[in-house]
Amino acid sequence: MLVLSRRPGERLTIGEDIVLVVNKVSGNRVTLAIEAPQDVRIVRGELAPLSKQEESSSQERLPGDHDDRVSIAR
Repeated sequence: MLVLSRRPGERLTIGEDIVLVVNKVSGNRVTLAIEAPQDVRIVRGELAPLSKQEESSSQERLPGDHDDRVSIAR
């Protein structure tokens, strides 16, 4: 694991097309902006296990089935 220190406004580049920008640091809370292609899935760490479970269940759905949960656009 790589650990870096960044200040607000500083950027990190991952690969050629993903950029993380530190927007704000307030106490122990950091706000990040993520610039990535639409096909890159971004999931918060605490939701990752749920996300993997959803992926496997969506592969088991029949054609025509739909998911009525609300999705949040980036």
